[in-house]
Amino acid sequence: MKHNLVVASALAAALSMPLLTFAQGGPAPIPKFEHEKCYGVAKAGKNDCQTANSSCAGTSKANAQKDAWVYVPKGTCDRLVNGSLQPKA
Repeated sequence: MKHNLVVASALAAALSMPLLTFAQGGPAPIPKFEHEKCYGVAKAGKNDCQTANSSCAGTSKANAQKDAWVYVPKGTCDRLVNGSLQPKA
């Protein structure tokens, strides 16, 4: 009985790995609300896409990384501390 459980668990893990890898790569989906990209406000690992060093969501290395952005409702970015509509140098 335990042997079958171990085999089934290993098979499930092996089959789900490509799905997990695919789900994490690439940019975040474009939101359905009116939005803008806000640079300099994302927490580490919570950006929506594109930094100088990567092109995938969730890959920023530091809080408030100047070239990492997140989608926010239109008109919100200028109200956030350190928020910018353009990447900072």
